[in-house]
Amino acid sequence: MTTTDHNGTVLTTEIAALQGGSADLPQYAGKAVLIVNVASKCGLTPQYTGLERLQERYAGQGFTVLGVPCNQFLGQEPGTAEEIAEFCSATYGVTFPLTEKVEVNGEGRHALYERLVGFADAEGHSGDIRWNFEKFLIGRDGQVVARFSPQTEPESAALVAAIEGQLA
Repeated sequence: MTTTDHNGTVLTTEIAALQGGSADLPQYAGKAVLIVNVASKCGLTPQYTGLERLQERYAGQGFTVLGVPCNQFLGQEPGTAEEIAEFCSATYGVTFPLTEKVEVNGEGRHALYERLVGFADAEGHSGDIRWNFEKFLIGRDGQVVARFSPQTEPESAALVAAIEGQLA
């Protein structure tokens, strides 16, 4: 499912949920959403801990993390949907939603990432996703408001300030 409504927001893009069916991104309209391409076998995988803490801290204020599994970086997300779900739940206690595994770069880039990669981070990087755990903050209006490098920890001051700015 790669249909995109070019007149809508990032949240009008169709993408399946990890366990099948639609991830129903329009349900997040009016909320702040942190979209993160995730992987289970990456040196940055421990960021799941911080992402889950953000979810727990801000979910009641109109915020969610949305994990997007991707296997394009050294094959670090090789699992099936069931294996990914089990790993995230058992290892990191993940409660935030996960989408289907997609490609974030190249000719097979999912429409969701087509809409995200044009946004530059604070250092001016736009374009291709650099590695697992690159983060995009979507504002309550459904537009990208910030992009953070894969090395930016989920609970870094800059990322937390950006989230809180959208919840204010």
